[in-house]
Amino acid sequence: MKEVKHLLGLSGGKDSAALAVYMRQHHPKLEIEYFYTDTGKELPEVYEFLSRLEGFLGKRIKRLNPGRDFDYWLKEYNNFLPSAQTRWCTRALKLEPFNHWAKQLVEQGFQVKSYVAIRADEPARSGFISKDKDIEVVLPLKDAGIDRAEVIRLLDSSGLGLPKYYDWRSRSGCTFCFFQQKIEWVHLKERHPQAFEEAKMYEQQAIDSGSPFSWSQGEYLEELEVPERMEQIRANHEAKLTRLKAKKKRNPLWPDDVEDHVDIDELYGSSEEESSCVICHK
Repeated sequence: MKEVKHLLGLSGGKDSAALAVYMRQHHPKLEIEYFYTDTGKELPEVYEFLSRLEGFLGKRIKRLNPGRDFDYWLKEYNNFLPSAQTRWCTRALKLEPFNHWAKQLVEQGFQVKSYVAIRADEPARSGFISKDKDIEVVLPLKDAGIDRAEVIRLLDSSGLGLPKYYDWRSRSGCTFCFFQQKIEWVHLKERHPQAFEEAKMYEQQAIDSGSPFSWSQGEYLEELEVPERMEQIRANHEAKLTRLKAKKKRNPLWPDDVEDHVDIDELYGSSEEESSCVICHK
């Protein structure tokens, strides 16, 4: 039998971190290699959380650096921004570095098991599927019946808690992720104004190059950052949040902090095709 390499990808988000905690607690004898694919444009809160996670795991998280960051690929795509229709960022900066590494391991004679953080309450989602028979995808959270509430419990009980960016944003991945809702762009401007200005610069380059896409659907960031527009976005967001909380049936088995945590996709709604990329934000 071939020797098995156990690989677990981390996004800087809650689900993949909870999977790492779960595997360490339930399968401590497995030699798991934890990895992170860096776009070069991540939130500082992501790096801080990964550092704390390394402390809990007691081992380094391998950085899969493709050697070609976001800026390189943006030029390759003629300054056209990534979008839900053309997710070149996920492909070039996340999937291809992992594919390259996994195939190298297979060529060296290993069987690869890739652990992906799909929860039991996400029946529509699937992980990265490889056509190579020597690369197997495993979904421990789904198999163990672990849902969103249990993910938060796992992180709390480990002492890690949620990543700090969850105070204002609902998914990890690139700072300029086009899947952000408008309220998240408002929060980015407030929390990381320099990153917001950089996003505006990329958007202007895209406009000048004839790109049909903007970062935020239906308007440019220069329009979005007008104070009156930002106030309107905040008001719309609060109204949505109030309506959702009024409609939700409380689960008596869930603590208040779990009940009060609202995923952005839950609030705004999204189809499987429109939802964010699993490998980026899980």
